[in-house]
Amino acid sequence: MTQRVLTTESGAPVADNQNSATAGAGGPILLQDGHLLEKLARFNRERIPERVVHARGSGAYGYFEVTDDVTAYTRADFLSEVGRRTETFLRFSTVADSLGGADAVRDPRGFAVKFYTNDGNYDLVGNNTPVFFIKDPIKFPDFIHSQKRDPFTGRQEPDNVWDFWANSPEATHQVTWLMGDRGIPASYRHMNGFGSHTYQWTNAAGEAYFVKYHFKTNQGVRSLSAEQAAELVGKDADSHQTDLLQAIERGMNPSWTLYVQLMPAAEAAGYRFNPFDVTKVWPHADYPLQRVGRLVLDRNPDNVFAEVEQAAFSPNNFVPGIGPSPDKMLQGRLFAYADAQRYRLGINHTQLPVNAPRAATADNYGRDGLHATRYGSRHDKNYEPNSYAGPAQTDAPLSAPLPVQGWTGTHEAPAHTKDDDFFQAGELYRLMSAEEKDRLIANIAGGLSQVSRDDVIEKNLAHFHAADAEYGKRVEEAVRALRED
Repeated sequence: MTQRVLTTESGAPVADNQNSATAGAGGPILLQDGHLLEKLARFNRERIPERVVHARGSGAYGYFEVTDDVTAYTRADFLSEVGRRTETFLRFSTVADSLGGADAVRDPRGFAVKFYTNDGNYDLVGNNTPVFFIKDPIKFPDFIHSQKRDPFTGRQEPDNVWDFWANSPEATHQVTWLMGDRGIPASYRHMNGFGSHTYQWTNAAGEAYFVKYHFKTNQGVRSLSAEQAAELVGKDADSHQTDLLQAIERGMNPSWTLYVQLMPAAEAAGYRFNPFDVTKVWPHADYPLQRVGRLVLDRNPDNVFAEVEQAAFSPNNFVPGIGPSPDKMLQGRLFAYADAQRYRLGINHTQLPVNAPRAATADNYGRDGLHATRYGSRHDKNYEPNSYAGPAQTDAPLSAPLPVQGWTGTHEAPAHTKDDDFFQAGELYRLMSAEEKDRLIANIAGGLSQVSRDDVIEKNLAHFHAADAEYGKRVEEAVRALRED
């Protein structure tokens, strides 16, 4: 086997990688040692800004296979034929902690799927919960600030976490999910994934449907108690990464079955909940789950930094037949996600292998910028319209247009008959078994009892009372008992 030659970044062979060039055997280091300077300078620049949220992540490649005919609802090519397979990349993540945080913590999990379709990449960026804490993107920076490390103490503060929730009653539904039994997944393989937002499907006839995505784990849902999680973090802070990596290496390829809920667009205005409010679910009795296909992960990345850390997702990456809805949080994310990656990875991050389209080649008039690797021929023009053979628009919208009405401005969405911040949180509580309720109460009281301000505690208690009288009473009693100890 031929010995590989160590080289500099410019390809020149390296004579000595163990000793710096010096002025004499014991003298100072020489500035002329280009290999040393390059090596140190590169090392200083090896880290890039971590994601502000969803920093701690794991990922794997796989495929999505269509198992059921959904062509009546969408003209998306990768969903057009039973048996059709599309390559995918799935990134899991925690939300609040930094890149070095532990996996087994009470936190929502990101569930971001990149479909490498023939029409370009489709990114479905969701969580392991069907709802979220807030419904308007203008609140998102404040929400994340409240959940991240405090600027003074350098730690996540119960005062900040619960104060934001106290003043954001729409968070009650998600708090009930987060503090319940599914708040700490046992592994990434043993949790469900959701698109969370409402999206739009459009069929070949131009008919529009609003859609919610549900990925049901085929491994079964398994979660950890707070005590089990604390023990696991002490043994292996990277427990979820370890589990995913080893399962795929052993050939135990995890899979999920994709179901959707479909609402004809005409029914949205009269539905009892605002169907575009991400703090609400659509009850399955109203819109049953319909099976679409199977998502399988079967290949680990070769390099975590290159493929997981540099993986970039944007909810604005749609393909023909799929588009956005009036969901306000989704509308904000259509800008924010791609913009975050332009900051972290540069304007040409879509040319990185993990982000580049597969079957389709990106062909547009964007030019230059840091790390540009894609160029046209020497005669290509970099403007449009032009009289040459450059790429041209199709005049075919990806999805149906969204209706716009009324005056522009800052205003709340029209109220639907069941639009309040507490009804669905109460419904979720009443679905729980007695044991599930016990654990939910203990989890909430454990955090809320650490809050220093009585008025913040009272505001939060009012939310739980509004959701369900028993729910509120039990949380209040548990908080009081812990504070009196």
